[in-house]
Amino acid sequence: MRKSISNMYFTATAVLLIAGILVMGLVQMYLSVSYFVDERQEALTSVVEVAARQVSRLEPDEPLPRLDTDELDEMGERLELIGDTSASTLLMADADGRILLAVGAPGASGKTLPAELLDKAAGGETCFTTDTLGGIYSEKYYTAARMLTDAGGHVRGYIAASTTASATNAYVADMFSTFVLSAGLMLLISSILSAVFTNRLTSPMRHIAEAARKFGSGDFSVRVPVEGDDEVAQLALTFNNMASNLESIDSSRSNFMGNIAHELRTPMTSIKGFVDGMMDGTIPPELHRHYLGVVSGEVGRLTRLIQNMLDISKLEAGEYKVNARSYDVWESITGAALAAEQRIENGSIQIEGLVPDRTFVYADPDLVHQVVSNLLDNAIKFTPEGGTIRFGVRKAGGEVTVSLWNTGAGIAPEALPFVFDRFFKEDRSRGLNAKGSGLGLHICKVLVGLSGGKIWADSREGEWCMFCFTLPADPPRRSRGK
Repeated sequence: MRKSISNMYFTATAVLLIAGILVMGLVQMYLSVSYFVDERQEALTSVVEVAARQVSRLEPDEPLPRLDTDELDEMGERLELIGDTSASTLLMADADGRILLAVGAPGASGKTLPAELLDKAAGGETCFTTDTLGGIYSEKYYTAARMLTDAGGHVRGYIAASTTASATNAYVADMFSTFVLSAGLMLLISSILSAVFTNRLTSPMRHIAEAARKFGSGDFSVRVPVEGDDEVAQLALTFNNMASNLESIDSSRSNFMGNIAHELRTPMTSIKGFVDGMMDGTIPPELHRHYLGVVSGEVGRLTRLIQNMLDISKLEAGEYKVNARSYDVWESITGAALAAEQRIENGSIQIEGLVPDRTFVYADPDLVHQVVSNLLDNAIKFTPEGGTIRFGVRKAGGEVTVSLWNTGAGIAPEALPFVFDRFFKEDRSRGLNAKGSGLGLHICKVLVGLSGGKIWADSREGEWCMFCFTLPADPPRRSRGK
């Protein structure tokens, strides 16, 4: 079964939290027990030191077994007072380890301290151990012991102080209970907070997944809410931008198909109407030649439309290889003007600015020739009889700007931003020239982009229109090391 991100995140958080709590608990347990044992050792060592001083004051040069009954009773009272005060058991033994006095452990009298303890205490320093002292105690005790010597360094006996180790168990049990309660409360609070934060973290992801599913169904209008400025918010913002682009592309594709259908249907309808008219006799034979000329024009229009569509497809698919080189841009301008010479004369159009002055650009001559030809064709169609078309070339810095200006109705300000869109024809609403395919200017935009330049239009409605594009004047500089 596939786990969701929220489940995996919550599981990972829970595992890390539990592992952290366990490690923290073990470390705390170890440190606490070590501290407790060290505290017991320090306390028992102090008790042994006090008891040793009391014993040393009583006949300091006599071995402990030689003490009479009164001296032992007096020593017993002193040790009992120390034992009551420190809540510990005190043992006093002779040089052989046999216990002479046992305060707090009546059954220990007469028993012998284990040899291991005596060996540890033989160095004169207080030693510490945790055991039953060879069976003297029925359970484990913490015991501190030291050796007693006389002025000559001879062993008088031993003094030991003990306290039960069961206190440690009780301490550990209490601490464990507290730890379990704290850990449980911590896990509960952490689980609630983790669930809340996980939901907040994965909620945008769920929105994105839902939007992606709608995209798969063809709905490109859905958007993901963007909250904050973190990585998830950036992802949602990127997703929304992608959605807008997809919606724009889908809308453009729909418009493209509609425009294609319209552009193809109009000339085909005309062709069919004229051919049917000639076949059924509606058009008399003496007019056949005239209408065949009209049909030929419509066929030429269809051919240009299809060729333009193929050109756009190749250009946008990156199938055209740009063969850029340095050459005089006036070669393309004069070539396009000479090719359109007959149309210019038929329209009685005045040409200005066609005064070649060698200006080099770094571009593909074929691409630039097609751009100039398309712009000139557009200018001829919209320049009234007796109007003017003016060419211009200007170099500034590393760019060369080519301009084509013509008199005429111009372009409405609201239409300027769209003149380079595919199938855009302002004349549909203005009643102007309707013979174009609406692809020429779009092709110019793509070609200029491939050449490394930019193109734009300017106009004063009812007076003039001008198209400009730039080209690089020099080859691009190569980076060092390449």
